[in-house]
Amino acid sequence: MKIDPKSAGDLSAQIAKALRDAIIAGELIVDERLPSEAELADHFQVSRPTVREALKRLAAQSLIRTQRGAAGGAFVNRISFEDAYVQQITTSTLLLSMNEVSFDTACEARFALERACAPLSAERRNADQLATMRAEIFRQNQPGLTDEAFCASDVAFHRALVDGASNPVLSYQLAGAVEAMQPLMNMITFTARDRERIVELHGQIADAIEIRDAEAADRALAELTTYTLELGTKAMAARDAQRQQPK
Repeated sequence: MKIDPKSAGDLSAQIAKALRDAIIAGELIVDERLPSEAELADHFQVSRPTVREALKRLAAQSLIRTQRGAAGGAFVNRISFEDAYVQQITTSTLLLSMNEVSFDTACEARFALERACAPLSAERRNADQLATMRAEIFRQNQPGLTDEAFCASDVAFHRALVDGASNPVLSYQLAGAVEAMQPLMNMITFTARDRERIVELHGQIADAIEIRDAEAADRALAELTTYTLELGTKAMAARDAQRQQPK
C-alpha cells in the first residue's frame, strides 16, 4: 500500500483510498485486524492523527469497525446490502439536490430502472411483498390521508415491487431511485395529482405482479410514467407562471 506524500491531495484521503483498495482487492479480508495506528503511521510515513482521520473515513463508509480492549483495534467490516441502503439513498438525494437534476431526468431514470425490475418481480415476488403492495393500496384509499402519508405509502408500494425481484444488487441500486427520487417527484406533483388514478394504476401493477404477468405490469408502469411526467410538466409550468407574476 502506497501514497504520494508530495501530492497536493489530502494525506488522510490517500491513506483511506489505499486501505479501501486493499480491502476491495482482497489483500485485507473480512474480519482481519488492520495494523495499529502506529504501524500504519510508520508504513505511510505520516503522523498518527493523519492515520486516525483516514480510519474515520473508512468507518464512515462502513468498511471498517473498531473494537476497544486488549483484543481491540480496527477490523475489516462485512458490508450488507441492507447496511448500504442508507448511504445509497443519502448519496442519491444529495446528488439530486446539489446538482439540480431536472424532474424529467429523475423521473426517466427512476421508472426506467423500475420497469427493468418489474419482470423479475412478476416472476419471483413472494406473498409478503405482494401483501405489502396490497396493504399500501388500501392505505392510499383511506379518506383523510395526508399528502405526507400518501407519499410515504407510495414509496413503500414501489419498494415492495422492487424487492419482489429478489435481487439484492437491483434492490440496492433502486433504493436511491425509489427512495430518493420518488419523494422529489412527490414534492413537485402532489398538489396536482389525482390520487384515484394513481391508486388505480397501483392496483393494476399489483394485479399483474400477482398473476405473474410481466407485460401487464410494464404497461401499467409505462402509463404511470407518462402520467407522472405530465404532472411534473404542469406543476413546473404553474410554478414558473407564478414566479413571473408581478409582486
